[in-house]
Amino acid sequence: MTLSPPALDLRQLRESVEEVLDGFFARKAADRAPHLPDLATPLQRFVAARGKRIRPIFTLVGWHAADGGSVPAVRHLAAALELFHAFALIHDDVMDRSDTRRGHPTLHRAFAHRYRGAPAAAEQFGTGAAILIGDLALVWSDELLHIGNPTPQQLAAVRPLLDEMRTELVLGQYLDLAHSGCQQPDVQAALTVIRYKTAKYTVERPLQLGAALAGADQNLLTVLTSYALPLGEAFQLRDDLLGVFGDPAATGKPSLDDLREGKATVLIALALTRADRAQADQLRLFLGCPTLTEDQAHVARRIITATGAVEIVETMISERYEQAMTALATAPIDPAAKDALRRLADTAVRRRA
Repeated sequence: MTLSPPALDLRQLRESVEEVLDGFFARKAADRAPHLPDLATPLQRFVAARGKRIRPIFTLVGWHAADGGSVPAVRHLAAALELFHAFALIHDDVMDRSDTRRGHPTLHRAFAHRYRGAPAAAEQFGTGAAILIGDLALVWSDELLHIGNPTPQQLAAVRPLLDEMRTELVLGQYLDLAHSGCQQPDVQAALTVIRYKTAKYTVERPLQLGAALAGADQNLLTVLTSYALPLGEAFQLRDDLLGVFGDPAATGKPSLDDLREGKATVLIALALTRADRAQADQLRLFLGCPTLTEDQAHVARRIITATGAVEIVETMISERYEQAMTALATAPIDPAAKDALRRLADTAVRRRA
């Protein structure tokens, strides 16, 4: 009888990352000079607030997919990606002028509330403070990577992938920023944003980074890509649906934000493309309206649903999920890692938060 390999405990993987992050912030708190401001605490609270740790978990599973052992370097790499993600989220909130993140005030709003002075000055202070804390998260992500003492060979393997991931995210974020509020529907442009801002950043590069640290060759990295890109696109398509139709109590984000920001998602591009003239004209009035009310959002959701855009996005999610599962079925990777990737895929496409 063939025994199944022990399953990877995803919760345990996440907890190993939490331990590294907690230890890192504890050292920063102990080393802070009394006369300097404490920026580590607000950053630590931001990082701790309901983060899913998706990228670190994919990094650790990528390590196991390449049959890596148990060394501090991979846990520190995974934790470093979470700090980099904090940098990206903090700056994203500033650009989107978001009020909440994961059910809490965004950093720029929280710091603005602390400021004693005119509202305009308070907003400027909050924005500046948040940008600086985001910058600190970026700097510390590199520091955290090196604390894990990767070998020169490991650093040589991961640095090019890490550099590419960072560049891809910035380019994807710029495309998202450039297309937000655009009244002309462009499904292909929205898919390009998904590819660079989410699919590569959230799934492909973390998986590859973990595998590369374990010594994976290019063939394995290519196999991981064939699973990661369709799954990452499915993940973001689900996120786009939740951004308009999700329960704020579950998502930690107001369901008005994406509509108020006029985000040029695949969902919105499809709705505008398929809407009749009256529907399109009314929907355009709501998209990008910063004072959008819940009643108006209800009308917008009804229009989006009536165009069939929701059904098409659900189909796109299912198709990409199947593509990922097909790639995974024949992937020459550790069976326990393959099982973990299957479970992660199920969670990514069926989640409600």
